Amino acid sequence: MSGAVQKSTKIIINESTGKRIIEQSRVRMLCVGFFFVLCFASISVRMIEVAVIKNPKAMTVKIFDDDNENEGEEVELKSSESPLARGDIVDRNGVLLATSLMTASVFVNPKEIKDANDAAHKLAQLLVMDEKILLRRLKSGKTFVWIKRNLTPKEQYQVNALGIPGLYFQPEERRVYPYGNVLSHMLGYVGQDNKGLAGIERQYDRRLREPTQNSEPITLSVDVRLQSMLRSEMLKTVNEFNAIGATGVILDVKSGELLSMVSLPDFDPNAKAKDDISARFNRATLGAYEMGSTFKTFTMALGMDSGATSIRGGYDATKPFKLGKFTIHDAHPEARFLTVPEIYAYSSNIGTAKMALDVGGKKQREFLDKIGMLKPVDIEFPEKAAPQFPDEWKDINVATISYGHGISVTPLHLVQGISTLVNGGTMEHLTMLKDGNRGRSKGVRIVSEKTSENIRRLMRLVVDRGTGSSANIAGYRVGGKTGTAEKVQSGGKYNPNAKLVSFIAAFPVDDPEYLVLVMIDEPKGDKSTYGFATGAWIAAPVVSKVIAQMGPMLGIKPRYNVPEDDAEKYWVENEKNEKNKKPASYASPMMDKRYISAVNY
Repeated sequence: MSGAVQKSTKIIINESTGKRIIEQSRVRMLCVGFFFVLCFASISVRMIEVAVIKNPKAMTVKIFDDDNENEGEEVELKSSESPLARGDIVDRNGVLLATSLMTASVFVNPKEIKDANDAAHKLAQLLVMDEKILLRRLKSGKTFVWIKRNLTPKEQYQVNALGIPGLYFQPEERRVYPYGNVLSHMLGYVGQDNKGLAGIERQYDRRLREPTQNSEPITLSVDVRLQSMLRSEMLKTVNEFNAIGATGVILDVKSGELLSMVSLPDFDPNAKAKDDISARFNRATLGAYEMGSTFKTFTMALGMDSGATSIRGGYDATKPFKLGKFTIHDAHPEARFLTVPEIYAYSSNIGTAKMALDVGGKKQREFLDKIGMLKPVDIEFPEKAAPQFPDEWKDINVATISYGHGISVTPLHLVQGISTLVNGGTMEHLTMLKDGNRGRSKGVRIVSEKTSENIRRLMRLVVDRGTGSSANIAGYRVGGKTGTAEKVQSGGKYNPNAKLVSFIAAFPVDDPEYLVLVMIDEPKGDKSTYGFATGAWIAAPVVSKVIAQMGPMLGIKPRYNVPEDDAEKYWVENEKNEKNKKPASYASPMMDKRYISAVNY
């Protein structure tokens, strides 16, 4: 009996122990399961953080290329699903100027290459690369080395077909510029990391790198048709006269929008590594030059607007003008008394200098500052040069600055200044964006409407009767001003064999719509110019060709049989008076009483 009880007790004890063991196992399993749940939850949270919150679409590596100009640069290795991150740029008519395409770049992990010699030989033949350089990369012992960036689809297929272990493809964006050199300085370019490094690409880098799905492309004010045409005509002239460079600008006077901006030499932003780095210098915005006689336009405006003289006035240019130890000459002296219109049309340094001295240095400096000649141009562009001018404004500075020497400004300064003088007298903001000035208030008044009208008449006389006659185009009534400036060489001396020649024109001059500037750097005169290298012989004919093509292109109807304005009419009549019945005391045909009456508005 006692044995049976003992046996029963053991069974009960064993059952109790078994249940306890099972319960403990269940608890352990729950703990282990909970641990794994926590682990997976942590991993999931991290993945969400990486993929959604921080959204790093790339990992960063360093370039280790022996012959790469970006050696040591950190670049992003993007996911194959990464969207295009850089927006488009178009011209004012919607023509595509810059866009991004997806390409593949090939890189290598040298530690995974089994036969470096064989791999280098095959890749060199396929990718047209230096086999020695490739072999050095494949034997570098590093873990990441670029082989070639931005392969064509055909190249990617062929490299992949080689089946070489250790080669990998990285999806990348390639910035493409369909017009190549034509807009190189205006658009600029991007670096290996797709960041804007110059031009519009740099100015609007952040906006271009972070476009939204519904964002519009950046629309520039430039017209690619005008840009191509202007560049073509300037390139012909540079080659014909063996010049070292050139600059050209077309401005819409009414809107302040730049329709064209050319700088030569230029470069191909699609393959900028192959170009001379000096070709990347933008002469239109970074080049500060002594502008020569085009600057006389500002002196004329200041002289008339300040009351120091009038369009009826004049100055004695019979002989060279001595100012202290300096002597001012005219390039082609008339050797007589000249009226204000004659001083401008014949481009007299003597008359212009005397006019400026009558105004005075203080007023001259204040005027040039007001019209923007003493500070960088306010425009949506990153590369801008500051003007260069004397700290101390002495009489000799007043005189030389009056005809464009002793002060250096950029071509954009000249364009904005002349536009101000012909548009009615207000200085409007320049812009490189279509409708970039929409909503802006009217610009600051610089000169009176009367002075602006007189400047337009003077510019017309230059083309009709003066140094700019080669820019005369039937039907378009062009007004303009020539400029020829000797360049300063080392030691501060002027070199008569190194000249910057220019012509700036407004048309139709009665109510200007467009302004065209062409500057040619160090042209060499030839038989066609009788050996002369001046703005009249070289730059003005280019402007004439440009305007002749612009008119039909922009739908500007020519106007024929337009009556001459009073200044033109009486210039002709008084030339006849001078030849036929000039009295002994008569100093100048332009001082005839009838002419004085005609221009006294």
